[in-house]
Amino acid sequence: MTGTLSTASQELSAEQLLDAYRVMRTIRTFEERVHDEFAGGAIPGFVHLYAGEEASAAGVCAHLDDRDAIASTHRGHGHCIARGVDVKAMMAEIFGRRTGSCHGKGGSMHIADLSKGMLGANGIVGGGPPLICGRALAAKYKGDGGVAVAFFGDGASNQGTTFESMNLASIWNLPVIFVAENNGYAEATSSTWSVASDNIADRAAAFGMPGVIVDGFDFFAVYEAAAEAVARAREGAGPTLIEVKFTRYFGHFEGDQQLYRGDEVARARAELDCLKRFRARVTEAGPLTDAQLDEIDADVARLIDESVTEAKAAPKPGADDLTTDVYISY
Repeated sequence: MTGTLSTASQELSAEQLLDAYRVMRTIRTFEERVHDEFAGGAIPGFVHLYAGEEASAAGVCAHLDDRDAIASTHRGHGHCIARGVDVKAMMAEIFGRRTGSCHGKGGSMHIADLSKGMLGANGIVGGGPPLICGRALAAKYKGDGGVAVAFFGDGASNQGTTFESMNLASIWNLPVIFVAENNGYAEATSSTWSVASDNIADRAAAFGMPGVIVDGFDFFAVYEAAAEAVARAREGAGPTLIEVKFTRYFGHFEGDQQLYRGDEVARARAELDCLKRFRARVTEAGPLTDAQLDEIDADVARLIDESVTEAKAAPKPGADDLTTDVYISY
């Protein structure tokens, strides 16, 4: 957790480092609170938490702007927050309230905000890559330099939709970044059993694109890999596959007994945690102080408390809401 700052962190200003930490801290606090609220029976439906994986969303989305878009997975809260979706609207959506980002009708697995370039969390495994190829094709035709990012897990890495999207992106030279978030399990099945190659990134060669493996507990490693991939896409050089390796802190879904796991989560929290590693590196190297990061921790805690309070007080969708937001009128 110690050592000098990487090239990427040396290029980041103190403000950018603070923003990166705030994104990761917001994701962590958001997910831990959702974990508690779900256990208390306050949240309907299924919930899949992103805690432990914060550096991936934060490191990739730090390079994106208004031209860009992302597609997410069933484990999408972290991607939403990193992309700038309103946290209070997200919490209300998870609680199934009319004030939610999808008016309480999408829930945890289908949060979306097209105004932020967030094309949605997705309950379909491997559903995001085809969507993102469409968005990338539009950006290519418009010539605006936009890129599109598909986040997917190790389970989706075996889906035909993902392979077809990677093939299409290469053939059409689309500005796409495929981010395989390998947390070690497709539900309860270890990726060592379900993925034939040693690394998901090794499959990139078959599609004529670069494949990169990064430490998902290291924000700066993700940031550097994403910087190169985004720059390559913006310059018209085509897609990249980034495999981010880490451990999720909670089960596949809330209620998962996790009988398939040993002590890996305890070890990851103690020795590898991305927030701890980030704090150690930026404070020991000098750009930031513990006091600055502590202030962000307190700000985020207040935001999450307010989000839950307001979500619980907000109205639920009514019968009149059933037919709204279903079809689009042109």
